[in-house]
Amino acid sequence: MNRKPPVKDPASALPWEDLRIVKAIGEHGGLSGAASALGVNHSTVARRLDIVEEILGVALFDRRRTGYQATEAGIEILALSERVEQDIIGVARRVAASAERCAGDLRIATNDALLYDFLTPIVVDFQRINPDIRVEVIVGNASLNLARGESDIAFRATLAPPENLFGRKVAQVGWAVYGRRDEFLGTQPNLEELFGRRWASYGATLTGLRAYAFIEEHVAPKNIVYRADSVLGVAAALCAGTGVGILPCMHAELVPSLVRLSPVLPDVYDELWILTHPDIRKSDRVYAFMTHCAEAVIKRRALIEGRETSTAHNLATIREYDRYNQAVGLAQIKA
Repeated sequence: MNRKPPVKDPASALPWEDLRIVKAIGEHGGLSGAASALGVNHSTVARRLDIVEEILGVALFDRRRTGYQATEAGIEILALSERVEQDIIGVARRVAASAERCAGDLRIATNDALLYDFLTPIVVDFQRINPDIRVEVIVGNASLNLARGESDIAFRATLAPPENLFGRKVAQVGWAVYGRRDEFLGTQPNLEELFGRRWASYGATLTGLRAYAFIEEHVAPKNIVYRADSVLGVAAALCAGTGVGILPCMHAELVPSLVRLSPVLPDVYDELWILTHPDIRKSDRVYAFMTHCAEAVIKRRALIEGRETSTAHNLATIREYDRYNQAVGLAQIKA
């Protein structure tokens, strides 16, 4: 395909908004995906791409049966498009942050266990102090792009927070082996004995967890009878009687039917981080929530790190707990 020579001054002739179209084609590998993502017609995307290529005098994509693949020139324009997008988002967010008060929308990304155990009461308490804040919580283990505004704050248990984010480590998360309480009355098995039992572990999307690696190293594959891609999923399996498993103490100590069966495992831990994008870290609502959240978590640091156990769940006090059950008319659990 023959192309006209580039115009004398491509910078003045190139519509900057068309960089979004080039970027979308590169991200989605074709015109249809780009059109769908941008909410425009297929023909519009094709026409605007032709205009950009005509202005520059080069093909930005090789048209292949498998999709559109960026040429060397296309790779450079895609990189430019990414930089322009980040600059626009950064300026817009800084301007918005400087003008706002502690009000408006706050989007928080976290996982299910952290939301269930800690974040929900913290958010409710924060909204009680700041009634003009509206909160949307995005639950999942996948990383969100805070630079693109997919979330304002990330509340994560991780050993590798993204380097491009601003944040604070508020605690180290302790993990230990847990099982269903009524299955271990009057017993205190050691780790070697526990390794021979049936286990619940973590699924393919959580292979980066130290708990996953620990179980893979110490437990025979035949004994791993259940896997889940969430901490709550594994905890639910243990409560149902699947076997034993490794859980963060900050969650398991709050589950009445579970009991800790090991000390905190020194090789299994995470770090609890509160993260945001540098462009909005001084926003009133973001700063206020991060401060509130950090203070709330620090008050419970002993539980998070596994230095504090729930009295009702400790094997050493199980007889007193059973006597209480009997006194209030509940069926006594037999050892």
